[in-house]
Amino acid sequence: MQHPGTVPLLKRTPPVITAFVLIKTDASRIPEAAQEISELAGISEVYSVTGEWDLIAIARVRKHEDLADVIADKLSKVSSVMSTTTQISFRAYSQHDLDAAFALGFDH
Repeated sequence: MQHPGTVPLLKRTPPVITAFVLIKTDASRIPEAAQEISELAGISEVYSVTGEWDLIAIARVRKHEDLADVIADKLSKVSSVMSTTTQISFRAYSQHDLDAAFALGFDH
């Protein structure tokens, strides 16, 4: 219970590591591969895309070691996945992030 006039402590959530996984699949099984990948723990989104790659999955995990579990041990073993390339993000830039920075008085 908080005392009147006190400011609540903010809970610190551990940082999330985001990785973008570019995936080549058996072209005849793209929808099935996307569905199976989207059901893996650690995968937050899967998109079918145009171009060199068939799918892009977004992995979000708490530790770098967890990426090995999600990508190497699970995603790459989906039967129709032929190859993957993983890009780990350093920082997110979004309008939401920029608005928050300006609200705190940071200059760009």
